[in-house]
Formats: sequence, C-alpha cells, structure tokens
Amino acid sequence: MGDRWHIEVDRGLCIGSAQCVHRAPDAFRLDSARQSHPVVPDADAGEPVLEAAENCPVEAILITLAGSREPVFPPED
Repeated sequence: MGDRWHIEVDRGLCIGSAQCVHRAPDAFRLDSARQSHPVVPDADAGEPVLEAAENCPVEAILITLAGSREPVFPPED
C-alpha cells in the first residue's frame, strides 16, 4: 500500500484560480465562493495532487503525510 496524504487548502490565501481543479480534477473542487477545497482531505498520494500544489499561484495547498503530518509540500527548508 502506498502513502496517504492529508490535503488542506488555506482559504485565506486561495484566489480561486482553479489551477488545482484543472491539474487534479478528482482531488479538488471550487465552492460557490470560488474557493478551492479537497474532495476528500485524506487521499492516496499522487502526482496530479502534487502538481496542483506546486502550481498553485499563491501556494495555498498544503500536503502532509496522513497520520504523521510530516510535510510533503511545501517541503521544509
């Protein structure tokens, strides 16, 4: 079994660009206020979710390992 990620979107930073929805449509949705949120907060690790986080123009997506909450993105310096 592979890694599970916990996915969060900082709604204070999210500008509703929908880049996450375009890159990972199964993982993110925009609500009526055009704010992004994960479809499910804990999901299997996957390249589309990581690409969505890496390409968010305001870096509003935080990914950690489910359980340990060890950072996946953004990486710790």
